[in-house]
Amino acid sequence: QLEVVESGGGLVEAGGSLRLSCVVRGRHFQMYHMGWFRQDPGKELEAVSCISLSGDKTYYRDSLKGRFTISRDNTKNTVYLQMDNLKPEDTAMYYCATVRTQETLGVIDRCEAATYRGQGTQVTVSS
Repeated sequence: QLEVVESGGGLVEAGGSLRLSCVVRGRHFQMYHMGWFRQDPGKELEAVSCISLSGDKTYYRDSLKGRFTISRDNTKNTVYLQMDNLKPEDTAMYYCATVRTQETLGVIDRCEAATYRGQGTQVTVSS
């Protein structure tokens, strides 16, 4: 059983930055691929970024490449999402979760939320 707790959301102006953190409480964190997802009211949950067990492979939603960076620290059971040059369309509730990944030729090309997910942290970007 894992507990996933996100933090770091808030209100920021367009062009600004935020760093989200996700602390995972429980055993064997290093055995889980992890990811960030977001959801606006009335819209589907969408994958933002995912990272492999050791952090050597990452996945980003195409529209976010170059602005968001995912990382993890297995000594701290923590996953991070650095978000730069934020845009109003990035406004959403952001969730951290364990994930299932799909690879093609050694590259993660798909990830989906798996068993454990946090309560989310709200990110609001003003124009």
